[in-house]
Amino acid sequence: MSIESAQRVFQLKVDPLTGNSEWVVIEEEGDGKADGDGLPPKDLLSSTSYLDMLNDSWRNRAFREAIEKTVKKPCHVLDIGAGTGLLSMMAARAMDSCDAQQNAGSRGIVSACESYLPMVKLMRKVLRINGMETKFQLFSRRSDELKVGVDLATRADILVSEILDSELLGEGLIPSLQHAHDMLLVKNPLTVPYRAITYCQLVESEFLLKQHDLHNSESKVSDRVHLVPSGMETVVHVKPQQYAMHCDALSNEIKLLSEPFKVFSFDFWRRPESRGETELKIIAINDGTVHAIVSWWVLQLDYEGTIFYSTAPQWIKSPIVSSISQKQSWCDHWKQCVWFATGQGISVARDEQVLLRAVHDEMSISYRLTDKSLLSKPKYHNFCGSQLLLSPERIAVYGDTNWRLSFSTALQNAGKTCSLCIVADDSIFMTILIAQLSTTSHIISIFPGIREKGARYLQAVANANGFSMDRVKVLGKRKTCLTMDDTDQRKAGMLVSEPFYYGNDGLPWQNLRFWKERTMFDSVLSQDVLIVPCRGILRACAMSLPDLWRSRCSLEMIEGLDHSVVNATLGACADTTTSEEGHCLPYWVWQCGEIQELSDPFIVMEFDFTRPISPCHGKSKVEFTKSGTCHGFVLWIDWVLREDNSIVLSTGPRYRFCKQGVKLLDKPVEVDSRRSGDYGTWCSAIIDAFFDPLNGEVVVRHLFESAA
Repeated sequence: MSIESAQRVFQLKVDPLTGNSEWVVIEEEGDGKADGDGLPPKDLLSSTSYLDMLNDSWRNRAFREAIEKTVKKPCHVLDIGAGTGLLSMMAARAMDSCDAQQNAGSRGIVSACESYLPMVKLMRKVLRINGMETKFQLFSRRSDELKVGVDLATRADILVSEILDSELLGEGLIPSLQHAHDMLLVKNPLTVPYRAITYCQLVESEFLLKQHDLHNSESKVSDRVHLVPSGMETVVHVKPQQYAMHCDALSNEIKLLSEPFKVFSFDFWRRPESRGETELKIIAINDGTVHAIVSWWVLQLDYEGTIFYSTAPQWIKSPIVSSISQKQSWCDHWKQCVWFATGQGISVARDEQVLLRAVHDEMSISYRLTDKSLLSKPKYHNFCGSQLLLSPERIAVYGDTNWRLSFSTALQNAGKTCSLCIVADDSIFMTILIAQLSTTSHIISIFPGIREKGARYLQAVANANGFSMDRVKVLGKRKTCLTMDDTDQRKAGMLVSEPFYYGNDGLPWQNLRFWKERTMFDSVLSQDVLIVPCRGILRACAMSLPDLWRSRCSLEMIEGLDHSVVNATLGACADTTTSEEGHCLPYWVWQCGEIQELSDPFIVMEFDFTRPISPCHGKSKVEFTKSGTCHGFVLWIDWVLREDNSIVLSTGPRYRFCKQGVKLLDKPVEVDSRRSGDYGTWCSAIIDAFFDPLNGEVVVRHLFESAA
């Protein structure tokens, strides 16, 4: 195996409790337990989609069949984005088979290119355990850094590559193909895949509407807070882009307004264009309002058009997709995508024509709808840099009547009497709400994520919300502590948070950053300070999650190639090579395929925000309320807004705008709600959890009990 000279790379590591980041050094040499300053490879790779992708048996089979049809003689194969080397090994094996059948002396070569150093280190182990080290040239860098005559002896005859995301183009497919055709491949090369085609469908969905039209949602709330005042509908909005989502989970809430239609076709065997544009006339099949465009893609892997892979939702009934969908199971590495229509959407009548303009650049695809000469292109007014881009889920939360009413009620009386309030997070809502509740309160908003943009936003909406920026001070930076100089020598009578930290899309307890900051701000808080939320309750529920567990289970042979060596590094369930507890991973649980609650939600432990941050431990016994197969425990935090527990906001799996943490079991367990004590079943479990304030991690352990 040819390896280029040793190198090192740097990876950004973020402290979830402070938001501070540091660069971690990863060395190419060595396969020890840790890289650089002690960050284990498992921490680098266990939260990625590699394991889920390798567990996608239909993907693996489709690529193997296409590679075996394409590689018919010893030749030069180039694999861009090689990952664990699966496709490279398939190609090498196919060449060996051809060589044996032809009794020829010529030998082919596979050049595998992988730029992510932790994966390169893992690939070496996979190649070694399969005895294929001598069949490869392995390059630990980007393909556009390779040169024929320097790195490669000749141009490659065949390209195998799978640098695709849910949108298709987001991992750099087009520039990678362009460089490969220009510099690395022979003229008219063979490729696997052969072609990719993107498809779309117009849909109506109130759920999707809530994720982008805050102005309409806010008009139904009576708290007098105007995050998007009239005439400023785009001052807070989602970024115009495609959002990956498991749309099958919404199939009962979606009304189809068009048949599926083809948008773009990308041929891997020839050089793609950097930009493409098309205009389509779509006929509505139902009356309704177009709230979003659902998109997916279909891969044709072989030249003849007999091997396909699709990311289409299950409701698609075309012959190709239907034949594939019958064999494909749920997977998380590729989803459908959603493009939100602007405003309240476009009303259509059955048989009415809707014009759609689609444009792709090198990295993404965008859409624009036209209805009855009304262009639905978003009108982004000039707000002098005051616009805020928020995630669809945060837009939905800000438009949630119950969520807003809970905070309004919790703060209504206290806000009127507090002279100084500190907003600890990135909450524009809390800042405006407190300014509304009291005409005399002064407010310090930390805004550690949105920073100066948050200040400009507040300036833009202040008049519409009836407050003066003279009462609001935005620090706009991360503070290790606050001093009396920051508060103009005043003690704060109220400290509030949603909590929401811009850019945080991880585990629920990463929002315990609020507790950390409450501790750092202790010196400027009054003795009787009101803290909202005052407590956090870590809750859990035993659940059946067969699709999610299957996507994370340990690997053995993949199409005849041994991958057992990757299990520990990728954090696989049922990995017998390590005794370590598996990590909790963040998921939108409602999107995780087949799911079923097997217990009532139960309290694991509590966090008291009225006191400085400290280690916490909780132990609970959960009894199963339904019989079935338990695959793990789902965890979330309920935020207590009043000390009497009268106002509690839950972020559990039934609240679909928040991620939960999932602790999967090493092996599924049969549980029995009848407490019959049948052999091989369990009726209860003990859950032990620990919170470490030094690193913000929550460690969860479990022990199942029988009825005896």
